[in-house]
Amino acid sequence: MRDWNAVLAEHQQVVAGLAEQGELLDAIAEAIVACFRAGRRVYTLGNGGSAADAQHIAGELLGRFKVDRPAWPAVSLAGDVGTLTAVANDYGYEQSFARPLAGLVQAGDVVLVLSTSGNSPNVLAAARVARERGAVVVGFTGQSGGQLAPLCDLCFRAPHGSSDRIQECHTLAYHYVCERVEGVLR
Repeated sequence: MRDWNAVLAEHQQVVAGLAEQGELLDAIAEAIVACFRAGRRVYTLGNGGSAADAQHIAGELLGRFKVDRPAWPAVSLAGDVGTLTAVANDYGYEQSFARPLAGLVQAGDVVLVLSTSGNSPNVLAAARVARERGAVVVGFTGQSGGQLAPLCDLCFRAPHGSSDRIQECHTLAYHYVCERVEGVLR
């Protein structure tokens, strides 16, 4: 078992590996700004801890991050337990996000798909539906990108293979994106 200092050192090393990601994160923020300016919506989704992150991102955009400003149309598909479980029951878990997106997403929307492995079947199915409908697909994944990376228009890859370190990077990244969006649109 590692001690706190070892865990902290690993975290710091992984975060230092994000230094080259600024341009990508700026591009993600620009895609969201363009989406909102066009009167479109942002959808977020993921499983487990990524589901919690998807809800967090949508909350930051719909509510506020650091400044008071108008609410922006952001929806977390991970937070709708009734729909999620009904679709999973009736169509299979792989369709838990794809089916709602098929009824909601439109060209010009942005869909943030979170998967630390990049291989979650229901997230991959959702990314495919979003692409087919003309949405901008933004991935947040781990170092390899998995099967998700090629389905994304923009893909942030945390430089690690362990879910905990990946999610720590995701949080830092999407907070930065929210700050950039607010800076432009407030």
